[in-house]
Amino acid sequence: MPHETTAPAQNPVTAADVERAVHLCADLLRSAPADAPWQSPAGGLSWDCRETVEHLADDLFAYAAQLGLRRGPSDREVPFRYASARPGGPANTVFADPEAGAEGLAQVVESCGALLVAMVRTTPPDVRGHHVFGASDAEGFAAMGIVETLVHTHDVAQGLGLAWEPPGELCARVLGRLFPDVPGVPDGGDPWHVLLWATGRGELPGLPRRTAWRWYGEPRA
Repeated sequence: MPHETTAPAQNPVTAADVERAVHLCADLLRSAPADAPWQSPAGGLSWDCRETVEHLADDLFAYAAQLGLRRGPSDREVPFRYASARPGGPANTVFADPEAGAEGLAQVVESCGALLVAMVRTTPPDVRGHHVFGASDAEGFAAMGIVETLVHTHDVAQGLGLAWEPPGELCARVLGRLFPDVPGVPDGGDPWHVLLWATGRGELPGLPRRTAWRWYGEPRA
């Protein structure tokens, strides 16, 4: 098992981290060529690349919304109406106008990401929001938004044939915040590869590939 370090868990996840992840994602979307195959599968997902970007934007929006309730957590998410554009597609509240192209997708991600950034910056630390994996605070939702952004950008990059590797320190912070069950990053190792393994998207030496996974968003002790 890789040698565990405690440094990632000591570094808080911030609104600036969310903003950085979202901007990097939007930059990648805008870098796609004009003939990019947006209807191709996104990595190993059953969704296509366009649907995956919409799902990511919807996640960012939903996490911001969960922090906006005066009374929470409840036993369910804020009751927006969710729908799928096709059978088997992601159930979203947020969709992008298909006529707006890749730039429109980037703008929808940036806009929803900005909502989460603002909520993380302004939500008091004692506020909790509902999540299926447990009630969480603003820092937890920030970390969730970053993980969604990093791994779904990875999925889309695979589908479009683009290169994508996010900053290691960003990956290390969200690993420390959300994945206490995951082996620590080995000395000199790559936190991005560990995050891919933690979310069922990669391999780590000596460990089986994950077929099921979750994170732990409960506030730090």
